[in-house]
Amino acid sequence: MKYRNLGRTGIKVSPYALGTLMFASQMGNDPDESVRIIHKAIDAGINLVDTADRYADSEDIVGRALKGRRDDVVLATKVGMPMGEGPNQQGASRRWITTSVENSLRRLGTDYIDIYQLQRPDPGTDLEETLAVLTDLVRAGKVRMIGSSTTPASMMVQAQWVAERAGLQRFRTEQPPYSILNRGIEREVLPIAQEYGMGVMVWGPFGQGLLTGRVRKGGHNDLKRVRFSRHLTDERRIDVVEQLIPLAGEAGLPMTHLAMAFAVAHPGVTAALLGPRTMGHLDDLLAGADVELSDDVIDRVDEIVPPGSDVTALDQEYKPPALVETALRRRPAGLRSAT
Repeated sequence: MKYRNLGRTGIKVSPYALGTLMFASQMGNDPDESVRIIHKAIDAGINLVDTADRYADSEDIVGRALKGRRDDVVLATKVGMPMGEGPNQQGASRRWITTSVENSLRRLGTDYIDIYQLQRPDPGTDLEETLAVLTDLVRAGKVRMIGSSTTPASMMVQAQWVAERAGLQRFRTEQPPYSILNRGIEREVLPIAQEYGMGVMVWGPFGQGLLTGRVRKGGHNDLKRVRFSRHLTDERRIDVVEQLIPLAGEAGLPMTHLAMAFAVAHPGVTAALLGPRTMGHLDDLLAGADVELSDDVIDRVDEIVPPGSDVTALDQEYKPPALVETALRRRPAGLRSAT
């Protein structure tokens, strides 16, 4: 495994990172088998493990797997998504983050988290308030560095400015969605991350399952176990996959290897999160760990999906209040000027 610099943090990580969403027992996985998968990934050289408090019992399973092996990995987890029905059991307030980090440390069975990430922006909390509590966690030794996830480029820059102005810890990593089907981050997010020396761990490199090649146009596709079925039935995305399948064949690659190799080829990407559910899935992905795409193959991908473009938007992307709340984009009727 060839290791890469995580931005300018001085930490070296594997270009394939292990995502643990699929290890949640509610996904139907046996916890003991999930532990074995994590061990095999570490043995293969993967040293970056990413989880989140939101992923049901995944943090507990990761904690079990890392007993006696904690120093072998760079451990990342996330905070911010709803963890209960209460209005204060989510977000980026000092109250909630202070509670959540203790819960994550307990579940993970560790004294510290290497990368503590805000899973989504929280427009209802002052950014300086969030950075202040995260800074306190770093100073207390409970967190080594902080990061963000699925953050618009403008908010990434704003966070860097607030941190500098207030003398607070700054986000050192970003975790955005990225795949051949969703290349929007190439426009601003990746250049900004490079400008500020941020490490980038991308999620969704398989296009929510489409880039495995198992869903075909006009085929009989079993979507019963698919979590993001809307994306798997989107004809625009499927049409693109139908163009990529022969390209992968000409390159002598399985679709999964083409997808992962593309995701880590961009110089602004540090690592791509793979999320195996079975040992077979992991074995297949590890077999492609050394694949590097030729310029000709990447040029062909660019022809199919132009750089910086998304075939369709993801449901999981961050939607700012200005788009979600009608009142923020319409003047009251009495104040509208007739033109």
